[in-house]
Formats: sequence, C-alpha cells, structure tokens
Amino acid sequence: MIGFVTDSVFTQIAALLVIAAVLGVLGILLRQPLIVSFIAVGLIAGPSVLNVVHAKEEIELLSELGIAVLLFLVGLKLDVKLIRSLGGLSLVSGVAQVTVTTAAGFGIALAVGMSPLVSLYVGIGMAFSSTIIVVKMLSDKREIDALHGQVTLGFLIVQDLVVVLAMIALSALGVGTGEEGSAGQAVQVLAAGLALLAFVVVFVRFIAEPLTEYMARVPELLICFAIALAAIFAAVSDFAGLGKEIGGLMAGVALASTRYREAIGSRLAPLRDFLLLFFFVSLGAEIEIGGLGASVVPALLLSVFVLVGKPVIVMAIARLMGYRKRTGFQAGVTLAQISEFSLILAGLGMSLGHLDEDALGLVTLVGLITIAVSSYMISFSGRLYQLAEPFLGIFESAQPKREIDADGRPAHAGNDIVLLGLGRYGTAIGMRLKRQGLKVLGVDFNPAAVKRGRALGIDVEYGDASDPEFVRHLPLDGAKWVVSTVPVHEAGLVHGDTRIAIVQALKNAGFKGKVALSSHRDAEAEALKAAGADLVLEPFQDAADQAVDLLSGGKEPARLEIEPVAGELQDG
Repeated sequence: MIGFVTDSVFTQIAALLVIAAVLGVLGILLRQPLIVSFIAVGLIAGPSVLNVVHAKEEIELLSELGIAVLLFLVGLKLDVKLIRSLGGLSLVSGVAQVTVTTAAGFGIALAVGMSPLVSLYVGIGMAFSSTIIVVKMLSDKREIDALHGQVTLGFLIVQDLVVVLAMIALSALGVGTGEEGSAGQAVQVLAAGLALLAFVVVFVRFIAEPLTEYMARVPELLICFAIALAAIFAAVSDFAGLGKEIGGLMAGVALASTRYREAIGSRLAPLRDFLLLFFFVSLGAEIEIGGLGASVVPALLLSVFVLVGKPVIVMAIARLMGYRKRTGFQAGVTLAQISEFSLILAGLGMSLGHLDEDALGLVTLVGLITIAVSSYMISFSGRLYQLAEPFLGIFESAQPKREIDADGRPAHAGNDIVLLGLGRYGTAIGMRLKRQGLKVLGVDFNPAAVKRGRALGIDVEYGDASDPEFVRHLPLDGAKWVVSTVPVHEAGLVHGDTRIAIVQALKNAGFKGKVALSSHRDAEAEALKAAGADLVLEPFQDAADQAVDLLSGGKEPARLEIEPVAGELQDG
C-alpha cells in the first residue's frame, strides 16, 4: 500500500481526478467503456493501493448525488407511452429474461457456497445489463435502430422497471431491519411512498409541462431546475425512509412525459458520469484487493455465465418471440455484461448488512471482467456471429413472424439496381435512379426506413445487408449494380468493416454485376477498390463538386424533398 496523506479535501479530489484522467486515457487506448476505468480508479485509489480516499464523508456525499442523478435519468426514460409501446409480448419476454437469468445466477452462487440471501443479490445483479454502455456502443455502431438494437432496448427498459421494484424492495427490507416499532415504521414508509406517488401523478398531470416550458426559455435554468428537482425528491424520500434512490427515480418519472426530457437527459449525462466516479471510488474504498483472491474462481464462473449463458438465454427468448437466430445472437451479445446497477444494489446490500466485503468485491470483479470483455464482443459481434453461426441452428425460428415484412410482399426480381441502406443519402440515390427509369430494390434493417421507402414508391426488402445468409436470398439475378450506403462505425478499414463484409457476401452469392460503396474518407478509396469495389461514392466530395458547378454557372438540378426518419444516420 502506498500512503497518500493530506488533510485537504480539494487535494484528495484533485488526485482522484488525475488518476481518473490517466486511467481514462488508458481505457480509450484499450477501447474500454468509461465505467471500467472508473471501477479501476476506485480500486487503485482505495486503501489497498494508493490510499487516497480519506475525506470519506465528502466522497460519500458526491457518490449519493451521482446515484440520485443516475436514477433520475433512468426515471426520465420511464414514460408511460414508451412502456405501452413495448407491447405485452416484449414485456413478458423482458421479465422472463430477468427471471431466468436471476434464477441461474442464484443457482451458481449457491453452488459455490454462498448463503441464500447473498446468492439472491448476486443472481439479481447478474440479470441487469448496462444501459449506459449498450446504448453508447449501439449508437457508435449506428445499430440503435437496427432490429436487434430495438430488441435490446426493449430488454433494457424492462430491466429498468425491475430496478425500480428492486429499489423499493430494498427500502422495505431496510425498514424491516429496524428495532421495535418496525411495523409502525413500515406503515409510515408505505404511506410516505403512496403520498410521493400521488404527488408525482398530480405533478405530471397538471404541473410538469407548463413549468418545464417556462423554464426552457433559459436552457441553463431548465437544467438547474432538473437537478434541484432530483435533489429535493431524493431528500424528501430519504427523510420519509424510502431512501434517496427512490426519490431521484421518482423525480425523473415526474418529467418523463414532458417534451424536454431528451434535452434534460443529454445535458445531465456528463454530470452523471462525473459524479459516478465518486460512487466507484467510495465502492473501492470498501474493498480490500488482497482479499479478492478467494473470489477469483466464483467471479470467473459467474463471468462465463454472463458472457455466454446470458446471451444463450436471450437467444432462446428471441426465438420464442419469432426472431431469427442472427437477431437473437446480436441482442444477446449486446447484453453480455452486468450493470452499474448491479454494483449499486451490492453497495446498498452492504449498507443494510445483507452483504459483506467479500460479496461486494465479487460483484465488482464480475463487473470488471464482463464489461471489459463484452465491449470487444459488441464491437466484433459480426465476426463472432460468423464463427458461431454453424452452432446456432437450434435458435433459428421456424416461423420468424417478427421479421417478416409488414405487408408480406415477396422480393421483386428483375432489378437494375439493388440499393443497400435507405437513410437520406441512400433514399436520395434511389429516388433519382427511379426517376431515370431504372428498377430499384432497396434494403434496410430500420423498419421506419422500410415503410418510408415504400411510401415513396421504392420496392424495399427488410433485412441486414451485412448478413451473408440474407444476401444469398436477395434477387440479384440481372442486377447491374449493388450500391451500398451502409456505413462503417470504425475509423478506417478493419476486419469488422461492414462494407467489406458486404462485398464478400456478394461474391459468395455469385453476384456478377458491379459494386459501389460509400466512403467519407479519401484515404479509403483505394483500399475499398482493392477489396472488390468497382466504384467508391464520396458524398462530401460529390456534393462539393456539384456546389462548384452551381457556383460557376451550372444549372441547378430539380430537388427531391425526403422526410427524415428515425435512425437515418445509418448511411452517414
């Protein structure tokens, strides 16, 4: 242990921020989510290594603020309309995923010698996946609007609902551990909870919209108001015995139905990330690294379950829901980690006396392993599917009714152009080709883009163009060109480059025509041509060339107005 002794709270926090910045840079180089770096900061800054944390009360305060803001942002997503949009089948499937995963995790924990109560905490912790990590990585890959992205979000929303119930249950357990009169306390807490819920209903119905609209005149004031609301709800909830977590959550629910929730959420996300650093530091201060040795084997067993068993559970549920094996695999891989909420619940369990340092260290170790490994699994999910596909036949739905086109139309043969990707750029190309009298077949994995393309008169097939199995079933006979505006989420050409996968899939399917790929980087053109592209489309360069023609006296072409659609960044 290296001693770091100073009475200055400011100096201690400054040291923590320096450690966080250094480990954050290292995490970026290793392509790791910020949470991994933050957990590592907590362990390194704790008593086992640098022993930086002495101002425990101040760190604990910042930690509690971080949790309150995190739960406030979770509450912001729990709009009644959004929950209704899940549908009964998705809701049941999400509950089934949490239940089966919890039961399996509970069984593994019991098998390695943990008590039933500790095993229950561990099982619940294994069921949650990190919304922060999943949404960030799906957004970076531009797959948030893909079918597997939407399936994943459905599971995450249900998990967030379960988090709410788990927090309420923990609050009740906390009351139940009191001394004489605990029954009376429980009644008081229940009454306080109902009163808080009633106030939220009234606030949502009559106050939230006009108040946020007034505050939104000054954006900074709106954010200040949101933070104040979260803090006030947390304080009142804590005073009533419900705990700060429930208050922060209910504050988010109070604003979830307003039109400004997205703006509030996006502005508060950096503050959440900053304050969560102190939660992980506070967590690390409770863990003795030297004592983690006994937790290594159970942590590895649970990590294998989360990284392999949890995706298998998701794939089985996806098959029952009527999705193809590829959709289930992609969704399962995306959910193959535990959540920051797993660590929060473990911390709460320790504060209630239900867990000890060993159990907290175990959950933290599983979090480090699964979050670190799953980030690579998500990044290279396409290649992983290619490797696993021969073994996934059992997960292929005999009737994938959830992936059948909305109107059931079959693919059309005799196309001149097959256009992969129907964002704004792809749709604009398709409409202009159609205007030239060419027969165009569009392909996209965003259901909204499929509907819009058909509304514009383009024949459209729903599907993922990077899936070799899907490409083999496309009507390619007679097509002169396959044009791909599907993007690549990595910087430069890598093994996971979607465009190269498409070229290879077309070759394997026996396509004899020409292939055009889009690129936003000049340096990629030669490499893409070497990979098999006959033409590289460069939207920015092409637009600049057209702008020069217009500015130098060229005739302005007729414009085609195309309505935007959710997820249209899919083709850049």
